[in-house]
Amino acid sequence: MVPIFDSGGAGDKDFKQIVKEAIESVSQDVEIKVDSKDFKTIHVHETAKCLRQSYYDRIDPIAQEQSNLNKVLGGIFRKLKARSSIGDYDVGDVKLKAQADMIVRDVVMIFRSIDKFPEHPVPSDILYLNACMWIFDKIEGVIIYITRDGKEDSFVVNRNQRMFEEVIKRTKIFHDLLTKKKVPVIEPNYDCLNCQYYARCFQKKKEGKPISMSALFGSKEKEDGFFE
Repeated sequence: MVPIFDSGGAGDKDFKQIVKEAIESVSQDVEIKVDSKDFKTIHVHETAKCLRQSYYDRIDPIAQEQSNLNKVLGGIFRKLKARSSIGDYDVGDVKLKAQADMIVRDVVMIFRSIDKFPEHPVPSDILYLNACMWIFDKIEGVIIYITRDGKEDSFVVNRNQRMFEEVIKRTKIFHDLLTKKKVPVIEPNYDCLNCQYYARCFQKKKEGKPISMSALFGSKEKEDGFFE
């Protein structure tokens, strides 16, 4: 017998809110916790991405709404305690912390939700994974991208010393800037377009009259559409 789902009897329950709260609780359990006041603990994801963004995240944050897919999928594997790994690496008196989603058969794995498969791995993901390989002493890693419709694609990455040295360098710079309360320089990249701090780095969009070609070049437009 096919079960019958009655739309009545729900009372005053807001099921959309219930689902939202459930997703929030999962995301809070799996997200990487950063103590904004602990400048002697730096997380790899902070140095792998734009330092200016990481700085604002700690000093003067603006909340950015994530999709439900990012909230749940982006960290759900870290919730599996048997598979998740947290490690650290000493950079002078600073501790660099990393969290791998999974380590299976000596292979470090990280999962990322994405709208469209990239032709090449996202640079910040490569830096993050490579740092994890050094911190966990593994030589191979895999970045797994998963789209909203459940499709997946992956990239194999081999450990690279020069890239890890770059992360170490950025860790030292980030720690120094946090300590001195100096805002990092702008690091222009494609991610800037969707960054919540865009207006702090670039000019705000101004509404105004559109500029015509004739006004731009100081010429008059003829009836046939050409300029004199």
